[in-house]
Amino acid sequence: MIDLMKYLSENSYPGRGIVLGRTADNKKAAIAYFIMGRSENSRNRVFESTEDGIRTKAFDESKMTDPSLIIYHPVRLLPNGLLVVTNGDQTDTIADHIAQGHCYRHALNTRKFEPDGPNWTPRISGVMKPDGSYNLSILKSLDGDPFCCCRYFFEYDNPVPGTGHFIHTYQENLDPLPSFQGEPRRVEITTLTKARELADALWDSLNEDNKVSLYVRLIDLAGGGTDSCIINKNR
Repeated sequence: MIDLMKYLSENSYPGRGIVLGRTADNKKAAIAYFIMGRSENSRNRVFESTEDGIRTKAFDESKMTDPSLIIYHPVRLLPNGLLVVTNGDQTDTIADHIAQGHCYRHALNTRKFEPDGPNWTPRISGVMKPDGSYNLSILKSLDGDPFCCCRYFFEYDNPVPGTGHFIHTYQENLDPLPSFQGEPRRVEITTLTKARELADALWDSLNEDNKVSLYVRLIDLAGGGTDSCIINKNR
């Protein structure tokens, strides 16, 4: 198990990241999603609340050049209680397939990594279930080969209190950007009672130049109540 805040502080550009886990008191599911950017277009974004989650939107519409891969709904709460969080429009793909009676794997088998060569940014996705168990996945190129998509799925039943799993898009800050390698990192979910506490710790750990937006949500496993927080660098 690694120290998530230390891990983030030592990586200037992990890209976009998803954390799913369980609070130390075993009472709440924890979800976090952040985005970072190196280009002006990527940095020109904010998170905004929606009826069923959040969406990305341009901070300054006049500066938006290409919305195709950066404007989407990262988080959506589905009618069956599943919370879907992804780094792209595959959030909607998962929601649509689940509505048709399929599972998230079925949905992601219809998708591949992003068409942004030479980076071929991975698509990372998470599904938090009402009982606090969760799934993570990554769709990525085979060592930068644009003709081969590798799909990996990780499923976690009965999460250990105080722990979670973290997956992100880029292994390190290079050109081109190398895809995340290995299994989702097992991380400690520090003692906390409010979404803002976790959000502040994560935000402070992200690279000051590259961080853009962060979303944290805590879900009470007994009653279903939620506590959410959004932090945007552009205000």
